[in-house]
Amino acid sequence: MGRLHKRYLHAPGANNRIYGCSSCLTHLSTYDQIVSKQFQGQTGRAFLFGKVVNVAEGTCEDRQMTTGLHTVRDILCIGCGRVVGWKYEHAYEESQRYKEGKFILEKMLLTEILEI
Repeated sequence: MGRLHKRYLHAPGANNRIYGCSSCLTHLSTYDQIVSKQFQGQTGRAFLFGKVVNVAEGTCEDRQMTTGLHTVRDILCIGCGRVVGWKYEHAYEESQRYKEGKFILEKMLLTEILEI
């Protein structure tokens, strides 16, 4: 296996928040990548992000969720290996297709990293 290279994020502007893994502080995404804060994860509240970095993707599986059947894959922090959420690969219902290719990060598994 090759060497992993972590990507460090920069978040300019008024909402200069970087979201990182609460276990190892690896950068995962920024505030401006949040699509919605109205999601529920396995540990409580969750955010839908358009783009995340520093994650490895698990295998695809179908899961029945509150909004219907979806094909998803767990995403793991590359810093510590902890599952931090999942990626939507396919939504079976037309009204849920906007989630495809986007990521859920669970709030309880995140920490805010303020940029100085």
